Amino acid sequence: MRRIDFRSDTLTQPTDAMRHAMAAAEVGDDVFGEDPTIKKLQEEAARIMGMEAAIFVPTGTMANQIAVWVHTGRRGQAVMEENCHIALYEGGGAALLSGATIRTVPGKRGVFTPADIRRFWLPHDPHFAATKLVCIENTHNYSGGYCWTAEQTNAIVAEAHAHGAAVHIDGARIFNAAAALGLEVKDLVAGADSIMFCLSKGLSAPVGSVLCGSQKFIDEARFVRKILGGGMRQAGHLAAAGLLALADRNRLVEDHIRANALAAGLADIPGLTVLPTATNMVMVDISATELSCEQFVHLMQEIGVLCLQRDAGPVVRFVTHRHISDADVSEAVARMTKLLQP
Repeated sequence: MRRIDFRSDTLTQPTDAMRHAMAAAEVGDDVFGEDPTIKKLQEEAARIMGMEAAIFVPTGTMANQIAVWVHTGRRGQAVMEENCHIALYEGGGAALLSGATIRTVPGKRGVFTPADIRRFWLPHDPHFAATKLVCIENTHNYSGGYCWTAEQTNAIVAEAHAHGAAVHIDGARIFNAAAALGLEVKDLVAGADSIMFCLSKGLSAPVGSVLCGSQKFIDEARFVRKILGGGMRQAGHLAAAGLLALADRNRLVEDHIRANALAAGLADIPGLTVLPTATNMVMVDISATELSCEQFVHLMQEIGVLCLQRDAGPVVRFVTHRHISDADVSEAVARMTKLLQP
């Protein structure tokens, strides 16, 4: 049976054009600053984000950890939503690598307000770790790809800057947010001190993320990248795919259309409750099936429909991406309907 794989947009394969560009890329030693293709990618990323400079890194987690390190100076605390990627999915790296105290707030689908973080502006007193950084995740993975609006982000930036703290945006899927909201991505990050985005998710490049910010911030980030082992020498072969991924970023709208079609189809299946769908993720509460997430995922595997459980709770995740077609969506819904109908 043909597998229809909704587990993640990280499963995307590079396009034929990417493969050809990778093979033909002009490269040099990036640790010496001599790889022309990486330079081109960094310049293009900074331009798109409306920031001064950028640095190419192997992963989004490394980019986030570099940002926490540089912004906090390896002391003080960083404030973020309780289920964001940095707090939940990065192995406690901020504490291990930067010595930063992570303070979290509950959010509504990953979004919090200035009022939610005001208790973290503490007096200058030896009892307290100063709040150095506020982090935002857009789109919010745990909440099913929910988007922060430009206005919501601007409010947090104003609040943080008024108290001397920096703002970092974990924008692993920021281009999905821009596509969903009909905005230029720079409008979603304006005022923030740094932004990270992944090339290897819906954008379909095989490897890499980019961290953007001021020139001073990126100079310091380059030092931290070296400490963390992120200098990749002739990585222009990877950057070549990243350049094409950025050029084709408007294609993400197709993934959102298919996610909405999938959500509509799954909503008609007894026992499934589909949560609001914002971008390319469809989150489904399976409580009414009386199956555990492990049992549900296993049953889906048996019919060739691959998905993931979100955590220990009753929610499973389906993600649309470049390799999911309209026919795949229809076929998956048909298989699941046949299996789960009374």
